[in-house]
Amino acid sequence: MNEGPSAPPGWYPAGEGERYWDGRAWTAHTRPPMAPPVAATDAHGLPHRVADAPWGQPGWPPPTPSPGPPGMVGTPVYYAQVAPKSPALSVLASFFLPGLGSMINGDVAKGVGILIGYLISCVLVIVLIGIVGVFGFWVWGMVDAAAGARRWNARHGILS
Repeated sequence: MNEGPSAPPGWYPAGEGERYWDGRAWTAHTRPPMAPPVAATDAHGLPHRVADAPWGQPGWPPPTPSPGPPGMVGTPVYYAQVAPKSPALSVLASFFLPGLGSMINGDVAKGVGILIGYLISCVLVIVLIGIVGVFGFWVWGMVDAAAGARRWNARHGILS
């Protein structure tokens, strides 16, 4: 009695994992389900296409835009472009108002601290104690503004 063609030997889904079919019958060999592949990312943590990645691997095939809620396969992904921070502009801002360059770079608390220290030192100039503070906070504001802009750029993968 000929039963007709059978499925080729290989692993087939069965329950919580897979079982091996030898071409005639199920064997006792089983294996647990495979973990989902880890998404390939670049140095900034953004997904990217892996060169020569086989079908089914992250990044291949390239996603095709299709309407649907966010997170669905095929939904287009849009990335915001980040503009670099200019260390020179931050220093210039802090030259005129100590701490402003740090605030522009996103270090608001540090920038406010430098500005308050500068203003308190300006008041203390009356008794000559504040002259050192005024100069110190003014220079600190410019140095921190340049360093803060470079740190921000480095965090976002921008060479400056």
